[in-house]
Amino acid sequence: MIKKKESVRNEILIGDIKIEIERKKIKNLHLRVYPPDGRVKVSAPLRFSEDMIREFAVSKIDWIRRNRDRIRKRDPQLPCKYTDGESHFYNGRCYRLELIEQETKPHVEIEGGTIRLYVRPGADLDKRKAVMYEFYRDRLKQVLPGIVARWEKEMGVRVREFRVKSMKTKWGTCNRKAQRIWINLELAKKPPECLEYIVVHEMVHLLERYHNDTFYRYMDRFLPQWRTYKDVLNK
Repeated sequence: MIKKKESVRNEILIGDIKIEIERKKIKNLHLRVYPPDGRVKVSAPLRFSEDMIREFAVSKIDWIRRNRDRIRKRDPQLPCKYTDGESHFYNGRCYRLELIEQETKPHVEIEGGTIRLYVRPGADLDKRKAVMYEFYRDRLKQVLPGIVARWEKEMGVRVREFRVKSMKTKWGTCNRKAQRIWINLELAKKPPECLEYIVVHEMVHLLERYHNDTFYRYMDRFLPQWRTYKDVLNK
């Protein structure tokens, strides 16, 4: 993961579309459109001038508009209230939530197609959410050691530390110097192969820092089906 001091952020305007620019130590330009509102960002090598970036963005303007329209037409996901009958995901499966208020230690249980959320009477939204996310965190921490250990052996690398946290724009990060990886808490909701893909992706950064040809050759070598997993994750 590149430190913040190695990148400079600004933006340009192409017609009515604002494009965020992130300059950092990479070899190629990367263009992305993010949900839920169609935010556009270009990651550019440090050597690229604003005019070069603008020319690139103009050449991709039709692609940008198509993807922004597609993203904005998606049905908005309503905020969870953690009440009876809501749909919640775990491990790629959809479950019906059952809220149980009683004087017991807050926790979560799964049975059949139901997630039971136990909270104390009067627990507010923040508390209910916190209990649910602590469940997700614990489940990830249970499976991550095995996944990391298996890929350490396969890749010949060492992960000194791995942690789980909420992240808004990334599924994972890697600190090469500290040999530490972070995994997004939201991956607990995704199919297991998506979690494995992100772990492999971040561990490959211990072999190659940048998203370049060498990096993707490693990905193809270790996890040939990674593109399929990436598509599943992004859907």
